[in-house]
Amino acid sequence: MVSLREPSSVPIVGVVADRRTYANLAYLLVGAPLGIAYSMLLTSGVVFGTLLSLVGVGVAVLFATLIGSRLLAGIERRLANAAWSLDLRPPDDVPDDADGLLPLAKGYVDASSTWGGLGFLSLKVWIAVPAVFLLFGIATALSLVAAPVRYPYTVEFGTVNGEPVTWAIDTLPEAALAVPVALCGLVVVLHASNAVAYVARRMAVGLLGRGRSGG
Repeated sequence: MVSLREPSSVPIVGVVADRRTYANLAYLLVGAPLGIAYSMLLTSGVVFGTLLSLVGVGVAVLFATLIGSRLLAGIERRLANAAWSLDLRPPDDVPDDADGLLPLAKGYVDASSTWGGLGFLSLKVWIAVPAVFLLFGIATALSLVAAPVRYPYTVEFGTVNGEPVTWAIDTLPEAALAVPVALCGLVVVLHASNAVAYVARRMAVGLLGRGRSGG
């Protein structure tokens, strides 16, 4: 079972060999594009639903967005369970004996799990954005580790004010220097990835946990 221990408890260098690190990376790799997609879908649903509410159709669009968020939250629940061996179960706070469409719709609106899932999906983009940069950092560090067998080549770290930040590795001493630099950078990025994944885990536990029906 993957522990929910805090990132600070992971040894500085041992992060490279810790299996939790790779469970976290797998989650970020899958979750980053999903988080961006969620943000686009939810924003479109809310915007178009609000605009179309002037002609009455928007209420249906907003409700469909709400129901869709529950389905997406279910995907996220299964993803969190698979990545971290959690036991987040489907919510049971929507009455299954509602008599008619309106009472059923009210049940979905009243359910705390609906809003918890929507909150998670809305916040997921704030996990996705740093995850993209961290995954890029890992890819860059791994390319630098291979510098002694692939130089000369130029590695790009990103852009500053529209200008690319690069390192042209043309000689063997530069290639040899690239290896410890890359390993140090990799350790830092892996710890940062664990920290981001820790926040995602806590969000999942807090917002995707099972909501129960009550008074």
